[in-house]
Amino acid sequence: MGKLTDTLDTLPHWLHRQALEHGTDVALRHKHLGIWQVRTWEQLADEVQSLAGALQARGFSVGATLTIISRPTPQAIVAALAAQWLGGAASLFDPLDAPAGQIALLGELQPDFVLAQGHEELLRLGAAQVTPRVLIYLDKRGLSGSGPFDQALEYAALIASKTFADPVPLAHAQQTAFVFHRRSQQATEAQRIRHTELLHHGRQLVQREGLGRYEEALAARGFASAGQARYLLAPWLLAGFRLNFPENLATRDRDRRELGPTLVAGTRETYERLHGYALERLPPPGDRARRLVDWALAARPGALRWFVGHWLVRRPLRDVLGFSRTHAPLVVGDALRPETQAFFESVGIKVRRWGDSTEWEVPSSSPASVTNGQDEPHSQRVWKEATT
Repeated sequence: MGKLTDTLDTLPHWLHRQALEHGTDVALRHKHLGIWQVRTWEQLADEVQSLAGALQARGFSVGATLTIISRPTPQAIVAALAAQWLGGAASLFDPLDAPAGQIALLGELQPDFVLAQGHEELLRLGAAQVTPRVLIYLDKRGLSGSGPFDQALEYAALIASKTFADPVPLAHAQQTAFVFHRRSQQATEAQRIRHTELLHHGRQLVQREGLGRYEEALAARGFASAGQARYLLAPWLLAGFRLNFPENLATRDRDRRELGPTLVAGTRETYERLHGYALERLPPPGDRARRLVDWALAARPGALRWFVGHWLVRRPLRDVLGFSRTHAPLVVGDALRPETQAFFESVGIKVRRWGDSTEWEVPSSSPASVTNGQDEPHSQRVWKEATT
């Protein structure tokens, strides 16, 4: 990994530092076939450098963008960091988004460098008539080896080639780290977030929430939002805690209960789904057991009610939700509805909001120019501080 540099103003530089200072600590865990697979910080940095080397050998350079169409996986994180390692940006797309809108967006953007999850994501690229200069896939199931993407590269083979990039990241603080796109009625809009902004908001969260190296966070949602980049990925690299990925969406609740994360950074939809999940498991209204639950969860309980309610109702409910150890329950973006906020507070979980308020912009007709490895400022770009 080389020597530690004095530069700690980009995400890859923080990865480099964690690998050098805490290389044998676990950075990522991913559940596969019921077993947690681990990557240490040193292994993660090696994988990032290896993918960066493979991208660099195929023409990826400073100012380029890697489009990633993937569910939350360690490989998606590796790919984003590899692009940033080379002074480029990552553009994240959630494969759970509506196909029609995403296909239209991809067709308009025509990305040169793409990493796709698997067969379904490749079909979207085909429907969008995208012919990337470099196309990488993660999952080869369903791929025939022939067709419009028969030249696609397998991620595992690229990593195994061990073609390493420079041991020190090429990224600079003012470069774009992530770019997000969306289609509005008027035009396609972009949201560009620089390393300096990500680290600024990440430090705010680490300090205010008292996050340390021993946190466990679950990455169950897609990363295709600025809020997840600010308040999950940046704090993870800054504090050096573990980031865990469930086996799939169907197992995320079971995996959360097994893991018992200390940090949860979800969206309003995440908490509303968990609220509904808990209500489905409560006794029906009017039932004697339900009256006990309502009695225990009443607002401002006395000492006896609090004690009895904690052991008979609150603690079991927190276990069911997978919040048994959570001390930093965060909602990123839109605030919770009052009834959802009240439910979580009734079981002792005070969800705190971290806003996602960066302005969207309509890009100019030509790609952003790059000077000395740094993005030129855009006259329409307005940064707003995140709200708490």
